[in-house]
Amino acid sequence: MTAKLNVNIDHVATIREARKTIEPSIVTAAVICEQAGADGITVHLRGDRRHIQDRDIELLRDVVTTYLNVEMAATDEMIAIATRTRPDAVSLVPEKPGEVTTEGGLDVIKNFETVKNAAESLCRSVHRLNQALADPRSFLHP
Repeated sequence: MTAKLNVNIDHVATIREARKTIEPSIVTAAVICEQAGADGITVHLRGDRRHIQDRDIELLRDVVTTYLNVEMAATDEMIAIATRTRPDAVSLVPEKPGEVTTEGGLDVIKNFETVKNAAESLCRSVHRLNQALADPRSFLHP
């Protein structure tokens, strides 16, 4: 298997949101990454919208020509967004209110029904569901 480089551009949006302006542009960041050879773009749409916004996902879906992976919680709200925007992959990640960054993995056993329902919904509407169980970077908790 050939290694692939997906670049997470969340912190471009973090700076934009902190400045309360339109720059730096998440779209420009994605295009630069692809032009530099990235195999894909990854963003995390959090429930609190602290960096990536819904509109960013829509814009990135229109602009990214390689591979768009969206990390998100397994909530009805997030599944609806993924269904509407159709990223190439969705990575289900845990979210805790108030955490600065994702703190640990998704406990699939404890949250089996939630994950199962989210996966079924996504598989009906999204190109591919990224559940790489053997890859610790997928934020799954054994």
